[in-house]
Amino acid sequence: MSAFILEILCRGCKRCINACPVQAITMLAHLPVVNHTKCMECEACMEVCMHGAITFRATEEMNRNG
Repeated sequence: MSAFILEILCRGCKRCINACPVQAITMLAHLPVVNHTKCMECEACMEVCMHGAITFRATEEMNRNG
């Protein structure tokens, strides 16, 4: 599983970026983007997200759905 940003809920506060210990999250335009190969599934980003905009889902499912 890897972190996934729910764009509709994200407010671009960058708390997830600052919380990620391996810098797997960067900003693109006004939204965070997860590098799924770097994500170590620690859930630190999900814990600090005040808007519930981060979830985790299986990589196989991501490949099917984009």
